[in-house]
Amino acid sequence: MHHFRPDFVSALKLCAALPLSLLLAACSAPEAGNAKPPRPAIVVHPTISGSQLAVYPGEIRARHEPALAFRVGGAVTRRLVDVGDRVTQGQPLAELDAEDLKLQRDAARAQLEAAQTENRNAGNELARYRDLLERKLIGESQFDAVKTRHDSSVAQLQRARAQWQVADNQAAYAVLKAPSDGVITRRSIEPGQVVSAGQTAFVMAADGEREVRIDLPEQEVARFAVDQPVTVELWSQPGTPINGKVRELSPAAEAGLRTFEARVAFSSAADTDQQTKPQLGQSARVYARTSNKRPSQRLPMSAITADGAQAYVWRMDAENFTLHKVAVTVTSYGHEYAEVVSSLTPQDWVLSAGTQLVREGQRVRPVDRHNRPIESDDNLARR
Repeated sequence: MHHFRPDFVSALKLCAALPLSLLLAACSAPEAGNAKPPRPAIVVHPTISGSQLAVYPGEIRARHEPALAFRVGGAVTRRLVDVGDRVTQGQPLAELDAEDLKLQRDAARAQLEAAQTENRNAGNELARYRDLLERKLIGESQFDAVKTRHDSSVAQLQRARAQWQVADNQAAYAVLKAPSDGVITRRSIEPGQVVSAGQTAFVMAADGEREVRIDLPEQEVARFAVDQPVTVELWSQPGTPINGKVRELSPAAEAGLRTFEARVAFSSAADTDQQTKPQLGQSARVYARTSNKRPSQRLPMSAITADGAQAYVWRMDAENFTLHKVAVTVTSYGHEYAEVVSSLTPQDWVLSAGTQLVREGQRVRPVDRHNRPIESDDNLARR
């Protein structure tokens, strides 16, 4: 059995511990070297948004576009016009089968003639009894009975005359006529079709004033107001602006499209100039300089993301280069940029790309769109 001195045992323990410490050092060194550097992040400043020139496509329409309908129901026997036809006031457009209406008119005429005969007889009898009363040959009660019969015949005659007038009008209503000069823009009936009273048969663009119809997205309706000045340019006459103004704004969005109809009226000079007078169906562009009632910022569309219904952007803390969410309200969308209302300032840095690849509090390295370090800020330059 061997006996070792205490100092020799201590030396052995030290030698055994050295390889373990070196191994731990070797394992920990690569971990320190694997720490990822901050990822590059393209950041931009918000731009203050004031008034801007918005462009909306539109179509030339008539100021008055009445929907024409029969005032009585029946079967259509003839359709006399088609879409695109020019019509004049009083021109027949379509006809209904009026046989039943004519029979009703004849019956009303017969009742009127009977009421006239009854009234004539009652008048003659009243004259006779008045003469007898003056000669004291009859009493007051007998005369009052005859007078009551005469008054009743007068009322019946008035009622029969009114009923005949209604029946005669209804027979005339079987022919639908143009209320004014204009152009037929839509047709909804065919011969043989049974229509009800008030059902639209045609839509007519009346001659006279012309205007432009445009459709506004619901997020932009608040920027417009009635009588707001705008500029109109016809596609057929580029470079020839026409002054106009917003005449009407629809209070409700169209079902399905969720857009609001607006009507733009031309100035009186443009509407009477035959050389530049807009024609029905022409395409046009409406230029409107709009402004937000609330201060807003302009940001790239790629900078905006959403968490459910809430839109937000990533704002970078310029002191420690970390990203933090900032809620925004988008007031309008464009092809490349959007306008937002938020707590952002023109000095803030906002992540403009890769918004779905970052997380709250993540540290980044700010660069521009050409991957060059941003040095416009002193704090950023020192980093």
